[in-house]
Amino acid sequence: MARKLFEDSVVPLPAEDGLAANGLVVQAAAPRDAKEQMDVMFSLALPADAQQSLEDAVARGDVVPAGELESMKAPDKERAKLQTWLEAHGFDVDHVSADGTSIYTTSTVDNLGKQLQVDMVRVTKDGITFTAARNAPSLPSTVGDGVRAIIGLQPFRRANKNFRSLPEPAVPAAQAVKVPNSPPYLVSEILSAYGASGLGVDGSKQTIAILIDTVPKTSDITAFWKANGLSVKTSRIRKINVNGGTLPPAEGEETLDVAWSSGIAPGAKIRVYASGSLSFVALDRALDRIIADLPKNPGLRQLSISLGLGETFMGGPQGEVATQHQKFLRLAAAGVNVFVSSGDAGSNPDQTGHGSHGALQAEYESSDPAVVGVGGTSLHLTDQGTAASESGWAGSGGGASIFFTRPVWQTGTGVPAGTMRLVPDVSLVADPGTGAFLILNGKGIQIGGTSWSAPVWAGFCALINEARVNAGKPRLGFLNPQLYPLGDGPCFRDITTGTNGAFHAGAGYDEVTGLGVPDIAQLIKELTA
Repeated sequence: MARKLFEDSVVPLPAEDGLAANGLVVQAAAPRDAKEQMDVMFSLALPADAQQSLEDAVARGDVVPAGELESMKAPDKERAKLQTWLEAHGFDVDHVSADGTSIYTTSTVDNLGKQLQVDMVRVTKDGITFTAARNAPSLPSTVGDGVRAIIGLQPFRRANKNFRSLPEPAVPAAQAVKVPNSPPYLVSEILSAYGASGLGVDGSKQTIAILIDTVPKTSDITAFWKANGLSVKTSRIRKINVNGGTLPPAEGEETLDVAWSSGIAPGAKIRVYASGSLSFVALDRALDRIIADLPKNPGLRQLSISLGLGETFMGGPQGEVATQHQKFLRLAAAGVNVFVSSGDAGSNPDQTGHGSHGALQAEYESSDPAVVGVGGTSLHLTDQGTAASESGWAGSGGGASIFFTRPVWQTGTGVPAGTMRLVPDVSLVADPGTGAFLILNGKGIQIGGTSWSAPVWAGFCALINEARVNAGKPRLGFLNPQLYPLGDGPCFRDITTGTNGAFHAGAGYDEVTGLGVPDIAQLIKELTA
């Protein structure tokens, strides 16, 4: 029987045991548990006309009506045919996304090898050993024609968190004993620095989603609010365990995201979507859950993601990139702005996302043209709380995508010639040396990274969306087509100094800080006019 091969679903592994690229060690002869269960997702494509319609709407910044968006699904015949085959061949179908483009399954390693005709081997990365496919999977052509990719066969490929904390910093536990306008910064200082104080908005009637692998401790969040003089009810935070399994312990990223997004927009609701792991299957399922929750959460118009992986480490397989891009397109078309940290290792991130000795590359997911890529700066304040100086942070991820062509909206002063999508789009303070105050496991710490700038931008978006509601305006569409024309005006403070390695901040757009940092008062004025 003819079979369809999915070469873009795996990275090549050597035929012989030993060291592979990016520090992988392949051990075909190593013992493995044949009954080991693996999570695998089968990704189906939207009809070409529906996909193009979404691409065009998002490029214009349009919000697609809910009914029209819900009608854009994978063909029922293709989805049903594949699902029937999977259930008949030893796959447990756990979940099917509402649009029919994602079928989530579990199966044993032996059955995966047999049904997908893959050689399952042991692969060690960073001291952790995984069972993974050595070769590309395939399906019978009779059921595989509508399938775009098979995700999850190489679980060593996963996203990195983009945060950095300082070792044992001396951080006051309360605002009263902190030197004003000096690191680590408090919420009030960041609001003031970016023109977001005294605007009469706090994110009311808005919801901010956070996508991360686990949830913060409630005690850490309430202690953060108290130290910042904020009155926020814990009922505003909703913790959602997407897969229902045991979640990993809090380690900082989840706490940073929730504390600072809720601090910037204390009137907003926060929905933390805990994926359970940073595998792409888990992240995809969390994105599908967010999409499914939109009808019952009309204020959910901003999503923060502080994760990424250098595009070259995504490998030759672009199946996962295409799969996630389709989900980001749907979110953007629904009026949800997704803010993704651009990375913490500058222009040359390594596979960990924390070293700067990798290839020249942008990080995915920030390079997706349906998200707002958020870079980082180093910020120093005057005694009055205004910016004494602000420069591009050395860790700010940026560069040209190898996956996506240049969007039509990415034009303006400073945008270099070329044909590929550039990152970042915008920036905010991220340098841990001029970092954020946070409480983690009951202790005050100083933390930073573009994992800080992304949730703060999500909080700012909630303020803008509330202002639009108050002005009788419809919700924001995708921000990038609206922001780039404003790059030379008062809505942004241009950052003209600093480097992330290969790129240097300069007049107008640059691959360190994008358009620059916002003046939220001016943005609200412009976007509610």
